[in-house]
Amino acid sequence: MVVICVLMLIPFYWVLKTSLTGENIYAYPPAIIPVDPHLFNYVDVWYMIPFPRYLLNSVIVTLMAVCGNLLFNTAAGYALTRDFPAKRWVVLLLLSCMLIPFQATIIPAYLITSWLGVLNTHLGIALPMLSTIICIFIFKASFEAVPRSLIDAARIDGLSEWRVMVRIMLPLSKPAIATNVILNSIWSWNAFMWPLIITRSPEMQTLPLGLARFLSVMENTTGALYAFVVLVLVPGLAIFLMAQKEFIQGLTSGATKG
Repeated sequence: MVVICVLMLIPFYWVLKTSLTGENIYAYPPAIIPVDPHLFNYVDVWYMIPFPRYLLNSVIVTLMAVCGNLLFNTAAGYALTRDFPAKRWVVLLLLSCMLIPFQATIIPAYLITSWLGVLNTHLGIALPMLSTIICIFIFKASFEAVPRSLIDAARIDGLSEWRVMVRIMLPLSKPAIATNVILNSIWSWNAFMWPLIITRSPEMQTLPLGLARFLSVMENTTGALYAFVVLVLVPGLAIFLMAQKEFIQGLTSGATKG
């Protein structure tokens, strides 16, 4: 496992090393230890373009996407644990929608966003990411693992369905919540095509769009590009490392019995 971990971390180490040295990535033999490391590339990234503005836009869009997913996915996941007419067809419809790539729905998504009047806004960027089907099924599997007797006892005590979900289901579904937060944070943080289509002004661009603009400004882009990549990767890696245990439990929820 140690050997595998080392092999998996080599690309990350190489990106970090190149961002600190700006060396030629095609040089042979490659230097294992950084030679004359410096932070000039990070300074260029911060000041050559409005990086703080791009960072703020990405943070706002990511928070909106995560909060929307927590709200809609928990409600949909809990509804799918209940019995109602045509439940099987609803599940099949959701599974079928997972087969449709997002690129095929961009035009109707754009028309709906335009009709709502949220073009070139944070809400418009986050709108298609406010709910994800895979996370709905993660919550469904987590809710189904809760003992039925506990839910029946809560109903006998007079709790409504919403209070059962909020006070019983969610506290017992922390792995599913962590999985939802991590997945949607990464997906919304790295989104490129939809923000490119929906934004009209540079002030509304997110970090992936800022990277494209940065490459058009810089001439020697190797070290600066890798510095930009490191700055973009750090938040996602930090979130994953803080909740990796719950993330793994959330993905494996319902896979075992007992």
